[in-house]
This record gives sequence, C-alpha cells and structure tokens, in this order.
Amino acid sequence: MRPTIIFLPLALLAGCSKGQGEAESADKFTGIDDDEIVTLSGTEPFWNVEIGGNIALFKSPENLDGTSFAVDRFAGLNGLSFSGQLDGASFDAMVTPGDCSDGMSDRTYPYTVTVTWGQEQLNGCGHTDRQPFTGPETP
Repeated sequence: MRPTIIFLPLALLAGCSKGQGEAESADKFTGIDDDEIVTLSGTEPFWNVEIGGNIALFKSPENLDGTSFAVDRFAGLNGLSFSGQLDGASFDAMVTPGDCSDGMSDRTYPYTVTVTWGQEQLNGCGHTDRQPFTGPETP
C-alpha cells in the first residue's frame, strides 16, 4: 500500500504542471498579428521606430534616414516585445494595450510603449497599420 501513497502525489503534481503549461500558452498576447506593421514613437526626445516582420527602423531628429536592425518578437501575457541590437547597444521595446497620448497632439494611440536602449529609457505610444491612432492625421 505504501507505493500507492508515494506515486499518487507524483501523479497529481504531473497533472498540475501540464495544466499550467496549457494555460500559459493560451494566455499569450495575440492583439498584434505577425504581419502588422508596428509604429512606436515618443517625444522629449523625439524618436520613431517602425517594425515590419523582423526588421526595425529607428529614426530621430539626429538620424532622419534612420538605422535598420534585426529584432526578435516575443508575445508575453499582456503585450509584445521586440529585442535586438541598435548601434552596439541592447534595444528592447515593450508594447502593451492601453490608451496612450503623446502629450503634444490630440491623438489617442491603442498602445503604450517603453523602450530600453542601452542605458536610456524612452516612453511613448504605438499603433499598427490595422490599429491606427485616432485624432488628426497631421497634428
């Protein structure tokens, strides 16, 4: 009878871990499709990132033509992140759903954005080609 007591808790534990894995995959963020073009932007300082597939283009007033670099995409539980290397420094952009204002126009964006580039943190808003901002086209 003792082997039954030992194996029963192990069987219950194995069943629990399988259920947790299924729940985690079911909860991944699916709000932005893989083929959507994602645009991120911020003010003070002004910056803009456009991501299509696995390529990002970072622009700023100092770099109007922009710098292209490869990014990896990761869907988390409440958003999406893009990671890569920009000018030799780590670049991570976290995109989460929520109304966002850039503070300079009357636009409302569907996503909030936090970018970490090297030691710098940039905050801003985001939208996609299928989920646009609302408000004036030209602020």
